[in-house]
Amino acid sequence: MRRAPYEQPMTVDQLKGLLKKFDTNGDGKLSRKELKEALKSLHLRFAGLKAWSAIHHADVNKDGVISDEEINELAKHIFKWLKI
Repeated sequence: MRRAPYEQPMTVDQLKGLLKKFDTNGDGKLSRKELKEALKSLHLRFAGLKAWSAIHHADVNKDGVISDEEINELAKHIFKWLKI
């Protein structure tokens, strides 16, 4: 797995902040498309597949989006891919 090119390690809280910036429609939730763009910005390979996997893992209520209540689990799941 490729390591993301960061000069300083990122914390889970910083990752959550970054993910929230990709809520382009401002509804307070992350769609799979928005998450895919966030993962691309982190230089992760197979961003579309990883977005699907992350939503499948973190979307507790199965509504297809990640709400504010689910973002902690999402960030922890993605953090493993970053290996930082």
